[in-house]
Amino acid sequence: MVEKPKAKKGARKPSGTPRRRRGVKLRPTELAATELAIDAPAAELVALADAVRSDGGAVLATYREPLGGHALLFAALPVDKVAPTPFQRDISDAHVRRLTQAMDKTKRFLDPIIVVREASEGASYWTPNGYHRLTALKELGAKSVLALVVPERAVAYQILALNIEKAHNLRERAIGVRRMYVDLIGQPELARAGEESYALEFEEPALATLGFAYEERGRISGGAYHPVLRKADRWLPGRLTDALPQRRARAALLLEYDDAVTAAIATLKARGFNSPYLRAFVVARTNPLRFIKGEPPPLEELLPSMAKRARGMDASKIKSEDLARAGGAPEAPE
Repeated sequence: MVEKPKAKKGARKPSGTPRRRRGVKLRPTELAATELAIDAPAAELVALADAVRSDGGAVLATYREPLGGHALLFAALPVDKVAPTPFQRDISDAHVRRLTQAMDKTKRFLDPIIVVREASEGASYWTPNGYHRLTALKELGAKSVLALVVPERAVAYQILALNIEKAHNLRERAIGVRRMYVDLIGQPELARAGEESYALEFEEPALATLGFAYEERGRISGGAYHPVLRKADRWLPGRLTDALPQRRARAALLLEYDDAVTAAIATLKARGFNSPYLRAFVVARTNPLRFIKGEPPPLEELLPSMAKRARGMDASKIKSEDLARAGGAPEAPE
């Protein structure tokens, strides 16, 4: 009898076998493609469709999406009635230019945006994922935009996690989290939940701290401090409204550490060190986490101790070979 060869550890499953991602618990509905259209919408969906028409739009279809069976409207909306969410990342002119060129070439708009109905200054809808496409349409002079209208406002925050229109850099991600955090605070029914309830939207505690730091100091070198924050920062307990002052306090501690690091860099430069790795070097020299086994200390202890180490750094004892050994990526503009 010939033994079958054992499958190698980590080998790929046969083609066609669905992959189950760790932590994903969703079980899709059993709805078939022919069952997604809604012939008799519920009262709240009828009211939303009436609102779309009163806004000068047109409902093109009413249907259920196939994963959770949630009802949606597919609609045409006036472009001037749609605005980005206030917690949206800033526009990229280069990305808008590429979109307008692509639309100009194809003469088609084939990628509907997602919106929630939210009255704001000068608009009736928010889009959490279509800022660049909307801007491109406006630049081209389009009068309408195709959109999937989501009845639940809270989904606007979750959709940012699905936004693949343009890759986020660290600064954009952190600023986006801070804007979202502040907006959620203004919604009493949503602000009652804790930070960890928005783990999907916020991604990680470090981004919340960095976001509030960027609010105070737009050019802080977040990339140099992000590895430390990722290891030591944690979600804060309690409601968002209660956690906000603590989150701002953590950002303030980070700024104090940044001041100490910047001062140490200035001292090193005065002694003739002009390497692009100076910030990474100072952070590495003042970071005790590599020597700590187990759970790191809370940021309220860690950052002040790191700032103290930076202020006490003796530049006269630093040698060129020390800096060379530190290596790492040079400080990047953000």
